[in-house]
Amino acid sequence: MQDMDVRKALLIFLGTVCVGLGVLGMFLPLMPTTVFLLLAAYCYSKSSDRFHTWLLNNRWLGKYITTYKSGQGITVRQKVTTLLTLWASIGFSIWFVGGKFWVTLILAAVAIGVTIHILWLKTFRPELSAEPLTAQPEEA
Repeated sequence: MQDMDVRKALLIFLGTVCVGLGVLGMFLPLMPTTVFLLLAAYCYSKSSDRFHTWLLNNRWLGKYITTYKSGQGITVRQKVTTLLTLWASIGFSIWFVGGKFWVTLILAAVAIGVTIHILWLKTFRPELSAEPLTAQPEEA
């Protein structure tokens, strides 16, 4: 039973760190937001109903998760920052490893795969998701 408590505490801690990184991503241009909030939602879903509900219903953070999970997609800004961060970190990793062909090949394959996935995601356009105004009947 104690192992479950440690696992739960670790997942809550990791979820909270991911929320913090996601919030930073809202303000820093190359820092992704959605990825970290999705990781936080996963960690919380496996450890704390209270934290998971809070995150999904949060007025600033919940929209990132709900638009993705509902199939509405992610914004252009989220796509661009995710891809820039991905390729910068993969490029740094390839440079750091320095010349090991098989490692470079694996990292490039991962980056290409994730890039394809991100580009295939539906692009969420908040201005189009608002309900259209309906004409009010004229009073005689």
